[in-house]
Amino acid sequence: MVFSSLVFLCIFLPVVFLGHLLLPGIRAKNAMLLLASLAFYAYGEPIYVFMMIGSAFMNYLWALGVSRFRKKRKLLLGMAVIMNLALLLVFKYTGFLAETLNSLTGTSVPVPQIRLPIGISFFTFQAMSYVIDVYRGVNPPQRNFGKVLLYISFFPQLIAGPIVKYHDVELEIGKRKQTAERVAKGIRRFIAGLSKKVLIANVMALAADTLFGAEAGSIGMAAAWVGALSYLFQIYFDFSGYSDMAIGLGWMFGFHFKENFRYPYGASSIREFWRRWHISLSSWFQEYLYIPLGGNRKGRARTCINKFLVFLCTGIWHGANVTFLFWGIYHGFFLMLEEFIPWLRKKGGRVKQACMHVYTLLVVCIGFVFFRADTIGQGFLWVKNMFIGVSAGSSSLSLCLQQLTPLYLVTFAAACTASFPVCGKWKKRRGYETLAYVCSLAGLALCMLNLAGGTYNPFIYFRF
Repeated sequence: MVFSSLVFLCIFLPVVFLGHLLLPGIRAKNAMLLLASLAFYAYGEPIYVFMMIGSAFMNYLWALGVSRFRKKRKLLLGMAVIMNLALLLVFKYTGFLAETLNSLTGTSVPVPQIRLPIGISFFTFQAMSYVIDVYRGVNPPQRNFGKVLLYISFFPQLIAGPIVKYHDVELEIGKRKQTAERVAKGIRRFIAGLSKKVLIANVMALAADTLFGAEAGSIGMAAAWVGALSYLFQIYFDFSGYSDMAIGLGWMFGFHFKENFRYPYGASSIREFWRRWHISLSSWFQEYLYIPLGGNRKGRARTCINKFLVFLCTGIWHGANVTFLFWGIYHGFFLMLEEFIPWLRKKGGRVKQACMHVYTLLVVCIGFVFFRADTIGQGFLWVKNMFIGVSAGSSSLSLCLQQLTPLYLVTFAAACTASFPVCGKWKKRRGYETLAYVCSLAGLALCMLNLAGGTYNPFIYFRF
């Protein structure tokens, strides 16, 4: 089940929300949310829900062990980390490793066809952070397994993040308020995210999938740029839209999740971009990998190596494909470049800021081409077409023009506008709140009409 489905919007969410609102006492509310979260996951993954429960239970035991057996806490923590990484390895990377081995050695090792559990990268990282934080003394171990399972399986952030740390929601699991103001705020935030997904990301996705699905050698410069820019907006509005929906749902049920995106396309460096893009993942790697490796405390060379390792792992985290690995290394390279070239880090006048902004968007856009491509070869050919693929014949031009429908052009303009905080100056003006709610209702109506019409509605997180 996904947020942008009629089953979720018309049945699941209203029933769960009303149940949570009407049930007395926090224990009953938590029990209902836990059952609803398991049902949410089981709707699409009826077998893997038991795997998720088992993972949560093992991490629950590891945390208790780390807290109780002080002399063996390092050993127990290491075993917990290995178990979680092994879970990712088995379900996410076994097939990829077998294929790689066969291609490198010419062997015929059977490639297992293991279906990837939805959201495994997200809930595994949450479970791992819980055990690590118990080890560090950030929070005590939770004795109630139900609360740990609720934290890991809570449906708003289960399949697409943001990655939530236990100490950020520990108090709200035990005590929270569901006020009319927070609920209204949450509904509006949810609709904003739903509109991003349905009205912008889906339109961009149709063009991106059509163009990237064509033979790369037959794509000219215009088609290559339309495909690259379409995917640039698709992945942002899809991902940030789901994060907005998760944050909004959290507010509706009395939880507060941290922001996951802060207008990343407004960044003026790759360093700043990663402070704005998928913030929960960046902060996770910073806290649990970058700082333990030494961070920036051991000289510039070691800092660069640490950043490279972090982004190598970031690429691996995203999926079992060489393209994801290359994308991580690619961003790591530019971060190291900015570390060694002070001019790229220092702020300047308007002209320099404009140039740095263009540089950042160009690097990010090219990076996402490889992220989207099926192979490294397709990625390089696509980038080549973006800059020197002057013409690939009338068929390429015709395919490109077919994507530039009035709906696409209007959506593209909306995407460009919504990528920047253009409404910030209007929030304090009289009538803004009323207008915001009117726009929310209009957005919800348009989303429901789109979904009811059975329009294109891909789920990008099947790859993660």
